[in-house]
Amino acid sequence: MKPLKFALLGAGRIGQVHARALASHDLADLAVVHDPFGDAAQSIATKYGCEISDIDAISKNPAIDGVLICTPTDTHADLIELFSHAGKAVFCEKPVDLNRARVEDCLKTVAKNSTKLMLGFNRRFDPHIGGVIDAVAAGKVGAVEQIIITSRDPGLPPKDYIAVSGGIFRDMMIHDFDIARVLLDEDITTVQATASALVDPSISALNDYDTANVLLTTTSGKLAVITNSRRASYGYDQRVEVHGSLGSVTAQNQRAVDIELATADGYQRPPLHDFFMTRYIDAYSKEITAFVNAIVGDTNPTPTGIDGLEALKLAEAALTSLESGRAVAVS
Repeated sequence: MKPLKFALLGAGRIGQVHARALASHDLADLAVVHDPFGDAAQSIATKYGCEISDIDAISKNPAIDGVLICTPTDTHADLIELFSHAGKAVFCEKPVDLNRARVEDCLKTVAKNSTKLMLGFNRRFDPHIGGVIDAVAAGKVGAVEQIIITSRDPGLPPKDYIAVSGGIFRDMMIHDFDIARVLLDEDITTVQATASALVDPSISALNDYDTANVLLTTTSGKLAVITNSRRASYGYDQRVEVHGSLGSVTAQNQRAVDIELATADGYQRPPLHDFFMTRYIDAYSKEITAFVNAIVGDTNPTPTGIDGLEALKLAEAALTSLESGRAVAVS
């Protein structure tokens, strides 16, 4: 089969990760790259032998089968609609937009055009977290009763990023909301949130937080606790635990080198991964493979735009809960 041709929109850090994933797929060809910063686009073009083009030309290019949107969040919905009308398959980094109404309008366009749209919730494709998902789906822990998800970054992102990110719930915890939805496999009815600015009190001036906990409750009473922090002095902290009627299953923290040294001085292990770029490298590769395979097999890729919308609803409910000081119903 002739390889599919893809365009990469955005040549920053995550764009570089996806470019590498595309290049490793036998049925994918990175044909075009676009980035408003010429040096960034040229770097990708030189490395992978692709052309540099503008967005309008890419949308009108009949040879392009799909696009990967790795641009700033405020451009996502417009680009999804543009390439939906152009008949291209679309992979987009989360979220579709920070505004729920805008997301809903965008997804109407996607549905009307029968566009293949995949959202970049990469953690579903992580071999470790994915193993937990598979074990729960296979009934190995019995009926799910409690979930604990821990996600702590090594440090704060730049404040100019925080100012436009949509806040810790929409930007960071939205990944955990998505995993919680998969593992709970049941409607989440209430959300209760607490949050503080403990890493850097000045974050409050940006109407954001750097430390947060959320409790989710489902229709039948299943519980999920999500803990986020923008500071972890020991590395990138990513853990998931599911407790059920028959037992529990856990995805532990990962290390670049997973060894343990035992001496008279005690037990020593190498440090954790230092951020998402290395911790989730396998997940990024597998999600792009899933996107390509969905186009080849003419199936609907997941996570979908609806998954993105539902995770955004939980983030909005968390904000409402924080402002009201009480648990709130998920609309």
